[in-house]
Amino acid sequence: MTNPLMAPSPLPYGIPPFASITTADYEAAVRGGLQEHLAEIQAIVDDAAPATFENTAAAMERSGRLLDRAAASFFTLVSADASPEIRDLETALSPLLSAHQDDVFLNRALYERFAAIDTAGCDAESGRLVEEYLKEFRQSGIQLEGPARERLKEVNAELSRLGTEFGQRVKEGMKSAALLLDHAGELAGLPADDIAAAAEAARTAGHDGKFLLTLIQPTNQPTLSVLENRGVRRRLFEASVARGSGGGSLDVMDLATSMARLRAEKAALLGFANYAELVVDRQTAPDFGAVQSMLNRMAPAAVRNADAEAAALAEAAGHPLEAWDWAFYSAKVRRERYDVDEQALRPYFELDRVLTDGAFFAATSLFGITFHERTDLAGYHPDVRIWEVRDEDGMGLGLFLGDYYTRESKRGGAWMNSLVEQSALLGTKPVVINNLNISKPPAGEPTLLTLDELRTTFHEFGHALHGLLSNVTYPRFSGTSVPRDFVEYPSQVNEMWITWPDVLHNYARHHVTGEPLPQEVVARLDASRLWGEGFATTEYLGAALLDLAWHVLDGSEVPEDAVAFEEKALAAAGIAHALIPPRYRTGYFQHVFAGAGYAAGYYSYIWSEVLDAETVDWFTENGGLTRANGDRFRQELLSRGNSRDPLESFRILRGREAALEPLLKRRGLE
Repeated sequence: MTNPLMAPSPLPYGIPPFASITTADYEAAVRGGLQEHLAEIQAIVDDAAPATFENTAAAMERSGRLLDRAAASFFTLVSADASPEIRDLETALSPLLSAHQDDVFLNRALYERFAAIDTAGCDAESGRLVEEYLKEFRQSGIQLEGPARERLKEVNAELSRLGTEFGQRVKEGMKSAALLLDHAGELAGLPADDIAAAAEAARTAGHDGKFLLTLIQPTNQPTLSVLENRGVRRRLFEASVARGSGGGSLDVMDLATSMARLRAEKAALLGFANYAELVVDRQTAPDFGAVQSMLNRMAPAAVRNADAEAAALAEAAGHPLEAWDWAFYSAKVRRERYDVDEQALRPYFELDRVLTDGAFFAATSLFGITFHERTDLAGYHPDVRIWEVRDEDGMGLGLFLGDYYTRESKRGGAWMNSLVEQSALLGTKPVVINNLNISKPPAGEPTLLTLDELRTTFHEFGHALHGLLSNVTYPRFSGTSVPRDFVEYPSQVNEMWITWPDVLHNYARHHVTGEPLPQEVVARLDASRLWGEGFATTEYLGAALLDLAWHVLDGSEVPEDAVAFEEKALAAAGIAHALIPPRYRTGYFQHVFAGAGYAAGYYSYIWSEVLDAETVDWFTENGGLTRANGDRFRQELLSRGNSRDPLESFRILRGREAALEPLLKRRGLE
């Protein structure tokens, strides 16, 4: 049979024919794509004509189609539905892809052609394309010669291998850390649908009649807020924070220290004081000092707020508080102070309604786009749902895939990725995916979301809109292909519509009675907005500052004992809190050590939130959920991708530079 990946998919919008693709097809297409791309680059280099935008930059953007098609499909499976064969293939292919990146951006002849392009007659987007390529050549080490260049290639290859291994161990570690319980009584406080899901998870894992509490990626596990049995809470918490450490085949501390050492060496080779400075050089932040300054300004206030919350929790508990008690008594205090019971809200947040009458409704109200489910198309797993997205004039914009349920073959966390990038040059329209890890209820039962899952659904859909509404010429600039410390901004803005009255009233209805969420409950939710911000900001800053601590080291400073280093680093940053571990500890910090692109960049969430808070104010000042606002946000920001300086797009939208004060107010850090 013909390998389906070798030619563009004949299906609508180029969605891959997943059911027809074998593991061998992925391997052949990626390997073939690597060879084809190098041949295309060689043709650019060998062109006897002087370098022009068309025969060099535009030709480069047209190259690599087979590789992009194969890699996008393959790595979608790696993250969302990886069989053992797919994991083995990832291990084999990742170093080849890393080496290929070096083959491209350490190609001196290719660099010289780009440097020779006269951009005087280019439009702004084309001129920026040449600038961005030249910047990537320099940041990749094009200036290096001889042994230094060869050592850089070796470092990159080893980092790729270690990152793949880290991600695979973390995925297995999350599965193995799930808490198996013998009796339903141990789950007292857990809602009936969650108990049923735990029973089903145990049955699927071969423990019929028992109950399995699976873990999510961050430290804090959702069920800690409702489990009444303190001993069970402790076991669940300790299972979560121990992941990736303590010895054994799933320990990742050796991988983390090796990667920190190699990243420090890479930074030195490229002329930077440390890896954090290398990373920030590629972002919107002006320099590493600006990042440190902002985080250090927030940390003391966050810890003070957390201490005040801890005092209230200890009073409610009536006994000394431990870390596994925090979520349980925080929920209790929230109920008592504000009459807000998060578990009682879940019947109003049914997944399908949240999507169609919440996230989709807000997008239609803002942008005029509509969503039409395509049951005739199939994803890579039966749980994947597919919608065609159409513009106001009925023209197709692209496809949106939603993959919301957790499973053993999926990595933890939530994310958006693209199968097809929008590009006018290539004539392609976007195909984007949202992945979450919501527990799947028994057949026939509704999927009722927690507040955190509700927020994540809107957040990831914000990323999807960034991809779907892209309107750029070159694929390099499409959608979310922006600096890491900018990419979270549009998705964070999309969270504002969760509680916007017109949107909330449309989706927040009881899944049985259809009654809307009572207005007095909405008012109480708003009144309780700042409760828990001390904890939330402290655990986030703990992770962000831990990330930076690993990446300001030079090679000689990287410790052997990663656990001890973590404790010292948090204390030195002023963010150590006995009751609040970082949102991610080193042993399961997938963002930073598994190739997710956030190494020395986890600060991006709070950096982006500065722009988000300003933009929420802009929407509110200008009437909120209106087509006029949506059209301007689409035109000046979402559609632009990286085709112009993202901060310039923000300034044009807002009319000025961003200020920190709206964020400080939002998080109670004034």
